Amino acid sequence: MTTFQHDSQTLLATCAPDYADHALGELASVAVAVREEVAPGVLLAESERGFLALAKAWRSAGPIFIRHVNPVHSIIEGVEGSLFSQLTQAVETDLLPHIAPDVPFSIQTRMLDDALSLKPFDISKPLSTLIEQETGAALDVRDPRQVISVAVVSLGDRVRAWVGLSDVRDNLSDWAGGVRRFKRSPEQVSRSEFKLLEAFETFQIALPPRGRALDLGAAPGGWTRILRLAEQFVIAVDPGDLHPSILADKGVGYRRMTAQQYLQEEPDEFDLIVNDMRMDARDSARLMVDYAKCLYPHGAALMSLKLTEDQPLELVEGAFAILDPVYQRRGARQFFHNRNEIMVYLTLR
Repeated sequence: MTTFQHDSQTLLATCAPDYADHALGELASVAVAVREEVAPGVLLAESERGFLALAKAWRSAGPIFIRHVNPVHSIIEGVEGSLFSQLTQAVETDLLPHIAPDVPFSIQTRMLDDALSLKPFDISKPLSTLIEQETGAALDVRDPRQVISVAVVSLGDRVRAWVGLSDVRDNLSDWAGGVRRFKRSPEQVSRSEFKLLEAFETFQIALPPRGRALDLGAAPGGWTRILRLAEQFVIAVDPGDLHPSILADKGVGYRRMTAQQYLQEEPDEFDLIVNDMRMDARDSARLMVDYAKCLYPHGAALMSLKLTEDQPLELVEGAFAILDPVYQRRGARQFFHNRNEIMVYLTLR
């Protein structure tokens, strides 16, 4: 895999708009200064040590509230009608010499407001053709290893664009702005399914064939359905009703009771325990600690920590303090499909 050396002190970081203050805190903690919020949840920032050093540090201990980050190698400002020609010139001058010809690439274009007549495809398609012709690199929008990020915002009668090249591993997300969209299926039970899919993908969780999974707070059964698609036998625990399609699945064992009641039955061990229950984050963490004895030594756990508008960081830190003596935190992120919550990936210590 090519390691990019085209560094920049300027970067764009993306987060949920309601949690921008917490993203600002994460950037400040690594000596990154935010210049302005160029669009809701999109922060233009400067790092004295450079983007590459920041990305290296975040590979081992990444942020929670920042979903996506990319370097900025060119800043363009002008009228919308001349934007593409200026972008082409910037790519040819600042990026083409640094694009690896033997590494698949993608153009990720974001229009940061609705005032622009240009669409992402209007920029991505011709720029992709240019790069293919000039470098020989192969376009791969599904699994790129190097990414040209383009973000565009309107400024009244003018527009501004930020362009940068990076190793996709340094962006925190493979998707433009961290916006991961899944196709809705007719069998879908709930929107929460997307959260679990995004967690599996981001944390790179591989489940054993025909494994055993425990779904705490399962109703109406969205996470159970995803686990069944992953060939897991699932115990679904919830005092509420499951969707009829989930009840009809012979690979699902339904326990109509609370998670606390089920624990008193001394259940067997599981390869994976998931928890999306709507409860105080610290109470949920205590429950997961109680369930640690039900996890195989090689097993893993996924849980959502529900946040409140006041003092969400205190809730997260309190939950982590409860979890950490028993579990190793492998990841904690606020995904695109999370709202007032974060997802935490755990393994036993």
